[in-house]
Amino acid sequence: MDSELRTRTVTLAFPHSWEAEILPKRPLIKPLRCYTYPREAEEVERGALEVMVKPAGKALKFLATFALGFADPAAVTGLWSCPGVDDLCAVAGGYAYVVNTLDPKEFTHIEFRPVFEVRPLVELNLLLVIGSQALLAWGPDGEAWQTPRLSSEGLRIAEVRGNELHGFGWDLVTNREIPFTVDLRTGLAAEA
Repeated sequence: MDSELRTRTVTLAFPHSWEAEILPKRPLIKPLRCYTYPREAEEVERGALEVMVKPAGKALKFLATFALGFADPAAVTGLWSCPGVDDLCAVAGGYAYVVNTLDPKEFTHIEFRPVFEVRPLVELNLLLVIGSQALLAWGPDGEAWQTPRLSSEGLRIAEVRGNELHGFGWDLVTNREIPFTVDLRTGLAAEA
């Protein structure tokens, strides 16, 4: 198995109505329904994350092709269930997408480029998306909140305790990490 396949994550921490399988490559015979994310991607096949999705109920399965963000093996790639049972979060080389599996034309391309980590916070019903400068929380109804910029370049999450996230952001001016705390209910941040 190549290193690219070993770095793919599947985390199904939230209840979900769909089934999905990461494919090692694009199938020779494609299903009737195929979707590419984002729609305007060029050369999407090169390094793309290919996922066969079976939505809930009698909806036909579909092939979801997620364009690769970065080819760096350290970039996050995988699938996550979301607080909304019909939503699927896919990350391909640090580019994150949330797709409504019942209506695959409906999706959000998360603005962080790249996403460094995706962390389910099941007890708070949030999927936390960690970028290089800020955090975004995805809830049952979509984006719940986004923090302001917490770092010049690079976040390190120390711990989640109750409704608070404690971490550090790199400050280029002082050339050191600055601690911060984020209220996970609101996304409001304060220096710790």
